[in-house]
Amino acid sequence: MKRFLYSIINKLCWNFPRLVPDKLCIKTFYYRAFNKELDLENPQTFSEKLQWLKLYDRKPEYSRMVDKATAKDFVAERIGNKYIIPTLGVWDRVEDIDWEKLPDKFVIKCTHDSGCVIICRDKSTFDREQAEKQLAKGLKRDYYLLGREWPYKSVPHRIIAETFLEPDPETNDLPDYKFSCFDGQVTDVMVCSGRATGSPTFYFFDRDWNLLPLNVRGKNAPEGFTLPKPACMDEMFDISSKLSKGLPYVRVDLYAEGDHPYFGEMTFFPHSGYDPNLLPETEKWHGSLIRLPK
Repeated sequence: MKRFLYSIINKLCWNFPRLVPDKLCIKTFYYRAFNKELDLENPQTFSEKLQWLKLYDRKPEYSRMVDKATAKDFVAERIGNKYIIPTLGVWDRVEDIDWEKLPDKFVIKCTHDSGCVIICRDKSTFDREQAEKQLAKGLKRDYYLLGREWPYKSVPHRIIAETFLEPDPETNDLPDYKFSCFDGQVTDVMVCSGRATGSPTFYFFDRDWNLLPLNVRGKNAPEGFTLPKPACMDEMFDISSKLSKGLPYVRVDLYAEGDHPYFGEMTFFPHSGYDPNLLPETEKWHGSLIRLPK
């Protein structure tokens, strides 16, 4: 009976999202993901606490931090401009983009959501028409309603273009380094590589570059498995610590072009708090590190 009721509410959350309160949607999504009730009275796990933070830790400055345009100002204030990827333009509409002024290589995406990222490596072969369709679709998407990640609710729907970061010449890959941060304490980094080939992999490492079995892939990795450690990894751990001070939890995403780190974005709710790849022991460990505001 409970499963049936949640199934009905789930349909309402997707078909009539503005009519269903955040709390009810979040409890429904959680049950559908983990097949158990969400405990908001005494949350213990990582996923439970992320849902609690969605509902009860609502500081206006969080919206500034998740906006891909204004987040750069926040980061520059804390750690300096040298870690900021140069912005080539910000527009409210697809029709406003001056494609001719963009360089031969660039990255363009929406400022208010996740996933709408388009990489141009060569303008002579760039499918501009397809890019415009993708960006127009992204501008219409209300990312807040997908998982009730409220910081996105007030972020303006815009488009931003940035300088293209050159991948490693040997691997032709530009890994994404995602740091787990708990009020300045950075416990691990998830290395996301292989996206250029369409076969992404995700492995966790600690600061000493030991492989951590925090997800299914890491647990099943062969003995002695490792990945190349960037020369600036210690610097990236320090950057993440500075950016996360005063925040119960945030994931800081960085890139490394050669030996220089660059800021990517800040994420308060990875996988919206419903990551099926995290192991139960990871859920307990990361959950224990989040100190919920009173």
